[in-house]
Amino acid sequence: MKTIDELLAEGVDGKRVFVRADLNVPLADGLITDDGRIRAVLPTVKALVEAGAKVIVASHLGRPKGAPDPAFSLLQPAERLAELLGAPVAFAQDTIGPAAHDAVRGLEPGQVAVIENLRFNAGETAKDDVERGEFADQLAALADIYVGDGFGAVHRKHASVYDLPARLPHYAGYLIATEVGVLKKLTEDVKRPYVVALGGSKVSDKLAVIDQLLGKADRILIGGGMAFTFLKAKGYEIGASLVQDDQLPAVTEYVERAEKNGVELVVPVDVVTSAGFPDLKTKAPSNPTVVAADAIPADQMGLDIGPETGALYASKLADAATIFWNGPMGVFEHPDYAEGTKAVAQALVDSQAFTVVGGGDSAAAVRILGFDETAFGHISTGGGASLEYLEGKTLPGLAALED
Repeated sequence: MKTIDELLAEGVDGKRVFVRADLNVPLADGLITDDGRIRAVLPTVKALVEAGAKVIVASHLGRPKGAPDPAFSLLQPAERLAELLGAPVAFAQDTIGPAAHDAVRGLEPGQVAVIENLRFNAGETAKDDVERGEFADQLAALADIYVGDGFGAVHRKHASVYDLPARLPHYAGYLIATEVGVLKKLTEDVKRPYVVALGGSKVSDKLAVIDQLLGKADRILIGGGMAFTFLKAKGYEIGASLVQDDQLPAVTEYVERAEKNGVELVVPVDVVTSAGFPDLKTKAPSNPTVVAADAIPADQMGLDIGPETGALYASKLADAATIFWNGPMGVFEHPDYAEGTKAVAQALVDSQAFTVVGGGDSAAAVRILGFDETAFGHISTGGGASLEYLEGKTLPGLAALED
């Protein structure tokens, strides 16, 4: 795929450059709680600004139903982008309508505009190729050149990700080039031992990647809500903990295959439990209790890996040469259940390995728990995209940039 450096060498002075970014940041009470994805696109935007391009930044935010919804407006991300750039950023209150065209016409070389949420238009996410293509045609009318830099969306066959690049000269931005380079280190030329830590709530979200990793990783550490399906598959009592009973046959097969393949599959030896889910808004104390993983009381739910497991996982990560971590070890948003995630994050920081934090909640946890981002080899902006790449799937947004 052609990169932004090739584009800059060709020259962009006065050209309208459409940057498909990923500004899908978490919001609470209308405020951005983690601006990591906005900061991730800054190198691309700054390079284009300095080269005299008229930069049009576009993104989705949340899951609006194909119509405008103020709760998912990109106004806040646009204002944060302006703060980070240290320069004004125009904001268009529509995507392909008069406001967008006026904002683009008003740009001088080296200026930036953000258009409203792409998913306010049904054509962005349409499954019908014609409907999606018509929306891509309207987006193409705004620009001369396309730069794909929204890695968190490249696994989606959406108009701005898949169809638009076919209508304009297209290039990969710095973020996508970096993400792809990192993922190749996890798939093509892996330094060993290769250890993977997987968490998150649902084991079903990780089954396909576990399937692939059973032939690639040396160790797989299981945490988060998904761990309780593994524990139940081992015959343990898991109380009121989250479990996906329909996934038990697959999990059982993976446990057996890991042993056959010589892959060390490690599950918690102790967990932190409570009688109910904690209040994440008030962070009120919730009476946590540490119990053995095979002795969870019937009226308790597991909400984090326990201290013995945290120490065990740290020891399993200590000698790694490559580490991939995707998914928190517990309900890290509440202080009573953050220690397991902290333990894994600290183990990555202490390691001499090439460390990759696989986007989504893991990336948010790193920042929320106060870790220095530069202490990790790479923090991905796309959890789902990273997992699908590791599963060996073709990602539509990357395929579109390679044509």
